[in-house]
Amino acid sequence: MPLEMVLNIHRATHQIGLYIQRHAPGLSQAEAHILCHLKEAGDSPLADVHRAFAHKRSTLTSVLDRMEAGGLVLRESSPDDRRSFVIRLTAAGKKKAGRIHQLLETLEARTLQGSKRGEVQSFQRLIGSLETAATEPARPK
Repeated sequence: MPLEMVLNIHRATHQIGLYIQRHAPGLSQAEAHILCHLKEAGDSPLADVHRAFAHKRSTLTSVLDRMEAGGLVLRESSPDDRRSFVIRLTAAGKKKAGRIHQLLETLEARTLQGSKRGEVQSFQRLIGSLETAATEPARPK
């Protein structure tokens, strides 16, 4: 049976990364998405950022290290639990987050142009189902 979604999602995700590269050189796809998350969610516990993107912890640490070195984010001890961290945008990070968020808003608006709300909701349900299925053990045919 041919794959009907997975390869298309991979290709679309790759195209989003290339779009970011063209319009925001020097910013990786992971960095762009974290900036957008922080712009929408505000200061976030590290665990929330991890849940939002499902990166391996070591990958997320590397991305945040680069972002911190680039002056985009700060990692601070959580006032509620000194064993955990809160990720905050710096002033430069807020400015860059605003630009990349606007860039991705424009891309999303162009993509959704002419779509009906029900179609978007169906897509969101399918993506949610795919995420759930991808976390479960594989089932033999």
